[in-house]
Formats: sequence, structure tokens, C-alpha cells
Amino acid sequence: MKRILVLAVFFSIMKSMTVCPALWAGTTFVTIGTGGITGVYYPAGRAIAKMVSNKQQKYGIRATAEITPGSVYNINAIVSGDMAFGIVQSDRQFQALHGQAEWADKGPQKDLRAVFSLHSEVLTLVATVASGIITVCDLKGKRVNIGEPGSGQRQNAIDALMAVGIVPEKDLKAEGFKSSEAPGLLQEGRLDAFFYTVGHPSSALREATAGLAKVRFVPLTGPEIEDLVREKPFYAKCAFPAKMYPGVANEEENIETFGVRAALCSSVKVPEDAVYAVTKAVFDNIGEFRKLHPALGELDKKEMLEGLLAPLHPGAEKYFRQSGLLKQSGARK
Repeated sequence: MKRILVLAVFFSIMKSMTVCPALWAGTTFVTIGTGGITGVYYPAGRAIAKMVSNKQQKYGIRATAEITPGSVYNINAIVSGDMAFGIVQSDRQFQALHGQAEWADKGPQKDLRAVFSLHSEVLTLVATVASGIITVCDLKGKRVNIGEPGSGQRQNAIDALMAVGIVPEKDLKAEGFKSSEAPGLLQEGRLDAFFYTVGHPSSALREATAGLAKVRFVPLTGPEIEDLVREKPFYAKCAFPAKMYPGVANEEENIETFGVRAALCSSVKVPEDAVYAVTKAVFDNIGEFRKLHPALGELDKKEMLEGLLAPLHPGAEKYFRQSGLLKQSGARK
């Protein structure tokens, strides 16, 4: 019984540790919040964790990636100290720092810090051909998955809908399923359409477009969307090739829409040495990192200092100054 109690206390301590120095083997354990398993966040987070852990003897850090609901959850966990790092959309960085959206009651989350940018994320709208949905305005009265509560894509979807005068709670049969569930539900006929903010190509979207039910990508364009992009500093117009998904019904070459940028974030309370080690592990192995997912394949070191709407963490700043990258970028400090 005594042995069991000792083991229980040991594993309880290990589970709770995120940024504090571990009592075991002098190692600091850090957790990286990611997103759903079908997106880019999880493989990117796993890759970062692996690169850091491979240098455990040098930096004394052991990292693990955790599946989470997404950006909002990650920010809250970072600020509360439950996680050391998390992957976060640029719009959520902005809103948290300014006390907007989910943080309207809590106020500005001033402890949030950026480490480096990752891939671009495109708000993608997928609909069945049978639903007759051709434009975003055709979503009225339809069964639409706008995203899981706590995910960045949910707010992206709401922004797009509100821009064209659609109130999700009133004008849609809005659902809050996980992104991983949406393709199957679309193919089963339980959804007419779903939004997904994701880097392309996406395994989830390949699943959605490869089934028996024919589907199409719905462009997110028009004067209202252009006004939205102009008004929000974290949005940018973008497009992705339809040919990435051979089964899709679209005839146009590129699907026009808008999107955000993902970034690895942390807290001002996370030690400088830990953030420095994570940054160095990725940037010193950028070639290997690019190979881990197609959405990461075009990453450029200079561009990975752009689109950071939270202040730069001192640990990341230290690495970027040493490597000469900071002088070449417009990253916020």
C-alpha cells in the first residue's frame, strides 16, 4: 500500500508539471497545446516537441504535445500556467491581448507572448452539391458546422457569416462538432456544409471530398468579405488550389477566401531559457521541420517572424538577435 501511495504521488506531480523544473532527473517538462488530430496544429506541435526532446541532454527540457480544442483553450491554458506553449491563430492573439471576444469579461491577457509564426490558415467552406449552396449567403436555413466552442475557426466562421448578414443562432441550424467529425457527418447527410480553418492540403478535407456524396468548396468573396478583411488586422485574402482535392466538384482553378496565420505562443512567465531552447530547436532544424506536413513545406525563417500580434517573448528575441533574423524582420517586441 505504501508503494502504491508513493507511486500515485509521483505520477500526480509529473502530470501537473508544465513549466516548473521537474524533480526527476533535473528535467524541465513542458506541454505544447495543439488542436484537433486532423489539422496541422497537432503534427506541428508533435514535431516541435520531438525536436526539443531530442536535445534533452543539452537543454534539460522534455516536451509533449497535447490535443486540445484549439486557440482559445490554448491561450487560457498558457495564461493560467497549465501549459507552457500553445499554437494560436493570429486573430485570437489579437483578441486576447485586447480583451475582446471570449476575453471581453476577463480583460486583456497581457501575459501572452509570441514565439514564432507557422503556416497560413485558410477559412474553408465545404458544402454538398445536393444542398444547392453556391455562395455563403445560401447557408441560410442549412445545417452548418461552424466549429467547436473554444476553437479559432468558430469565430472565423461567425465573422464571415455576420459580414454577409447571417446570424448563426437565428438564420442557421448551427452545429459545434469537432473538425474531425465534420467530413463524416457531411458525407452521411447530417450536415449540409461545414467551416474549417486549416492549412492546405488537409487530410480532413480530402476525406470530405473523396466520399460518395459530391461536394464543392464555396468561395468566401464579395464586398462584405473585403470590408471584413480591411477592418480586421489579423485577416488577409488568400486562395488555395482546388486540384489538391481531386474529388471536388469545383471547376475553378483556385478557391478564393481569407484566412489567418498560426503561431507558437507562450507566457511572459515561462523562463527565457525554455523558450530560447524551443526556438533554437526548430530554427536549427528548419529543413526537417518543413518535411513533417505539406502545410509547413513553404516556411521561410524570415516570414516566421511576421504576423505576430502578441509581443515577442524574450527567449525567442534572444535567439533571433543572435541569428541576425530580428534585424531583418518587423516582428513586434
